[in-house]
Amino acid sequence: MSKMSTELVRVALNGPTMGTRWSALFFAGPDVDKEAIRGALQAAVEEVDGQMSTWNAGSDLMRLNAAPVGEWVAVPAQLAAVLRLGIEIGRASGGAFDIGMGDAVTAWGFGPGDAAPDGIRAAMTASRRPAHEALEMDDARVRKAAALKLDLNGIAKGYGVDRLAETLRDHGISDGLVGIDGEMRAMGLRPDGEAWTIAVEAPDAERRTPHSILALQDAAVATSGDYRHWVEVQGRRLSHTMDPRRGAPLIASPASVTVVARTCAEADAWATALMVLGPDKGATLARRSGLDALFLLRDHNGDARSLGVGQLFS
Repeated sequence: MSKMSTELVRVALNGPTMGTRWSALFFAGPDVDKEAIRGALQAAVEEVDGQMSTWNAGSDLMRLNAAPVGEWVAVPAQLAAVLRLGIEIGRASGGAFDIGMGDAVTAWGFGPGDAAPDGIRAAMTASRRPAHEALEMDDARVRKAAALKLDLNGIAKGYGVDRLAETLRDHGISDGLVGIDGEMRAMGLRPDGEAWTIAVEAPDAERRTPHSILALQDAAVATSGDYRHWVEVQGRRLSHTMDPRRGAPLIASPASVTVVARTCAEADAWATALMVLGPDKGATLARRSGLDALFLLRDHNGDARSLGVGQLFS
């Protein structure tokens, strides 16, 4: 190990965001201003939450949701970027990823309020246009061509991770590991020249255990699963992931889908899309799209078996 690397100190920072916590791990010189970096990282995720939260009635996203159909609404640059990416992946996935499922998310109790039977019935019988067809954007404005409620929970957390990475770079740190909950982005390498190691979680609702370990350099990883956030209906657990075809939680799905991509926002959205499509259609689309994806599937005993797509998982 070089003399320079022995002079580096390990810095681990974290803070609250989006109902969970963000984290950042990096190595820097002993004179690094940890509190300045911590404050910048906290401000970065708070800006994302302030623009994209459905739990904050005053967020820019909720202001867009409240706007009449056909009215242009000015939105900040970060929200515009996430909406564009959501539209792009929605189109590429044939609507499996749909940021226009806010009514269903709320009705089934995955938003700020409890599940509402009337809302569930309305969500399941609604005539829907996918968001990638119903949203029109120019440089800094958005308008809805049909009534829809936007929800960015399948992409905003990943985007928040990307903002953490960008903030570290703004402070001259090019090597590190940042995350929000289980969504992670690896920047560069560890001081010893090795890749960052990240665990893919086993789909177990009772405890957190690793299924496998990834070694990542300049890449992001996100997992969508059915075992952390769910509702119970007639004795059956239903995932928080919405099926756009039904306006309801997925009935049959993989236990989890993990995607590695260039950015965490992309990994986050694609993990949701492949979860909706399932192992057959999802694996086909992942191969066609050049994605690295790991599907964990439960057998009749409840044990997980894996289906890997791409160089990382094959």
